[in-house]
Amino acid sequence: MNAPLRDKSYFDQRASSDMAKHLPNQWRSTQETMAYACRILAMTEQEAGLAGQISVRSERPGAYWTLRFGLGFDEATPADFIEVDRDLNTLAGGGMANPATRFHLWVYDARPDVNAIIHTHSPWASALAAARQPLVIAQMDMTPLHNDCAFLGDWPGVPIADQEGVIISEALGDKRAIILAHHGYLTAGKTCEEATYLSVYLERAARMQIRAQAFGPLTPVDDELARAAHDYLLKPSIVNSTFAYWARQTHGIAPYVKP
Repeated sequence: MNAPLRDKSYFDQRASSDMAKHLPNQWRSTQETMAYACRILAMTEQEAGLAGQISVRSERPGAYWTLRFGLGFDEATPADFIEVDRDLNTLAGGGMANPATRFHLWVYDARPDVNAIIHTHSPWASALAAARQPLVIAQMDMTPLHNDCAFLGDWPGVPIADQEGVIISEALGDKRAIILAHHGYLTAGKTCEEATYLSVYLERAARMQIRAQAFGPLTPVDDELARAAHDYLLKPSIVNSTFAYWARQTHGIAPYVKP
């Protein structure tokens, strides 16, 4: 006789417990994690010259770490990150920040829960941005962005001033991602690993949407199912283990030696 079917929550809780036990989070310095994030973005073909930025909130109030201007994502090593203040003055490290990083400050100010931001002009998300199309969650691998990807329909210009920061942070609202029409995208994560994870899945989702539209209109995933998948796929154990796998795929970077 078959046993009664157990509620799905049982399996969710069991999976979470097992992942916490078997998928321990690996310690890395902030700079090493950021360097891996850059290499992952390059590996997934999200570089566009010097366009795009990555930043992580610093322990120093109002400051954050970012890749020094003049380097591509594929070149990043832990030594290439600088700490800058609210006016992009360099506090630690050598070099200058990308002037367009200024708008990150406005997101950090508006969102205390955000500790890392990635902005790129990746090919597929930029194609949606060029077509002024918001993301449609039509497949399971898109669900990490379910009800979590905003859309800014009007381009405010190159984001090197305060005004663009106000516009983008307001359009992002409480979401973890946004498609910026005529521009690219932004992800805002609790951690650098989460922001990177969202960036890779957003680019894949955009690619999937554009390809699927060749067959006709897309049918969004059921809201309740998409919400459950969103929460499951954004479990920290899954996010961090996926990031670690992608980091291994980059074949490593020069390790950071903790002082």
